[in-house]
Amino acid sequence: MLLLRCPLLLLLLPLSSRPQKLPTRDEELFQMQIRDKAFFHDSSVIPDGAEISSYLFRDTPKRYFFVVEEDNTPLAVTVTPCDAPLEWKLSVQELPEEASGEGSGEPEPLEQQKQQITNEEGTELFSYKGNDVEYFVSSSSPSGLYQLDLLSTEKDTHFKVYATTTPESDQPYPELPYDPRIDVTSLGRTTVTLAWKPSPTASLLKQPIQYCIVINKEHNFKSLCAVEAKLNSDDAFMMAPKPGLDFSPFDFAHFGFPSDNNSGKERGFLKSSSKFGRQTSSKPRVDLHKVCIGNKNIFTVSDLKPDTQYYFDMFAVNTNTNMSTAYIGTFARTKEEAKQKTVELKDGKVTDVFIKRKGAKFLRFAPVSSHQKVTFSVHSCLDAVQIQVRRDGKLLLSQNVEGVRQFQLRGKAKAKYLIRLKGSKKGASMLKILATTRPNKQSFPSLPEDTRIKAFDKLRTCSSVTVAWLGTQERNKFCIYKREVDDNYNEEQKKREQNQCLGPDTRKKSEKVLCKYFHSQNIQKAVTTETIRGLQPGKSYLLDVYVIGHGGHSVKYQSKLVKTRKFC
Repeated sequence: MLLLRCPLLLLLLPLSSRPQKLPTRDEELFQMQIRDKAFFHDSSVIPDGAEISSYLFRDTPKRYFFVVEEDNTPLAVTVTPCDAPLEWKLSVQELPEEASGEGSGEPEPLEQQKQQITNEEGTELFSYKGNDVEYFVSSSSPSGLYQLDLLSTEKDTHFKVYATTTPESDQPYPELPYDPRIDVTSLGRTTVTLAWKPSPTASLLKQPIQYCIVINKEHNFKSLCAVEAKLNSDDAFMMAPKPGLDFSPFDFAHFGFPSDNNSGKERGFLKSSSKFGRQTSSKPRVDLHKVCIGNKNIFTVSDLKPDTQYYFDMFAVNTNTNMSTAYIGTFARTKEEAKQKTVELKDGKVTDVFIKRKGAKFLRFAPVSSHQKVTFSVHSCLDAVQIQVRRDGKLLLSQNVEGVRQFQLRGKAKAKYLIRLKGSKKGASMLKILATTRPNKQSFPSLPEDTRIKAFDKLRTCSSVTVAWLGTQERNKFCIYKREVDDNYNEEQKKREQNQCLGPDTRKKSEKVLCKYFHSQNIQKAVTTETIRGLQPGKSYLLDVYVIGHGGHSVKYQSKLVKTRKFC
């Protein structure tokens, strides 16, 4: 049996010279000692049937002991590396004759017994180097003092150890099914559906098992301990203890578990002072997610990025013991976004484009003839959009467009132009675009910088309002429309109706006031006024001015809300 009682501590850490007998495991006493955290504090003893968590400093070996009293004893030892590979070795050496039975004659002093045990090199039973969860299992182990030596040569790291002399009855780790793989049953652009076979520990032994899924973009994990170490390292969750100041394997507060005492604080593991520990370096948070889903054995992971490779790990966790077993992890790449169709632009023809919120559209313009210049005219109907133009892969233009803009670029023989239009973050975008190699081909009317309509308050009467707007040096046709609205009509409603691409053809004939041509060679005098008559007293009206170009395409000025006087 594994020795868990105080005499073993006295064997390893002599406090007196009394002869010692190595007793067998008393289960009732064992349970009492397991509950007493102080019993294992600063101890190198591995308890029988309980998992311990501990810490290794790089290139600083650590040794643990346990005693098996009787020959032909079953034995199982499990070592779980967390965030770094480990080198570990299990060896055994015979106990002194006086310590392994009743004996006869005068027993050796305890100090002499200890020297005899610890100075001799034991027989190596098993060794391993790597970051897998590895086991040593024997159905018939000899009696003796067992030593577990551990070393991390890569970095400071956490690890877990579990040892038992009753492996058949304990079974703290969930058992894996005969096929422990995770299957990807469905794959989308932002979702992956996973399925796995249930653990026999749940289906046959009826023990409480829950499954935890881990998703990340870097690699698969071999233990839940490794996942938690990765997550907690980003929070600097623990100050590593100073070499030589080992801490209790049951002081779980330092490993992210709640504690009911303040022993950790007394030892200084949570302090930032270098006197007590080494501060973990600050790292950017990893894209690592863990979700526990109960006892389901199918789950859909959502909110993933398209065309991205993800790694998926599944852990069966025994909720009674909080110990876990890893399924064989898998990986999958989400599907690409549906390839957008590239719209072909025809020379001199206006094309309507609709873009989803935060979306993008691609257009292609390939002039059939040689050209010196190419002109792109863009009319953004709602919010501003971004336009990028590349010629044979080279970026020529990147601009935000609001209203009507025109861009003239130098041409090149047999050149092909790729236009990328990116929508607004606020909502969907609508626009019209024209590409041409003929400089005189102007489908969109020119606009002044200020497209507001000004109303003159002093000229307002009970039946009329007078307004003014700016024109340009180019002779264009202007049409003004009116529409009666409720008194509670506000700016927010007006903003929703600001689609500049909707032309006069969408208006009722009764709403039309007049149309007229107007321009001025002196841009400073390019102002026109108009009085709208036949209105009702005390009523609100929405006024719109449309400017219509030579190609028949119109652009709407900013709407103006006016109100007639109630009394005159």
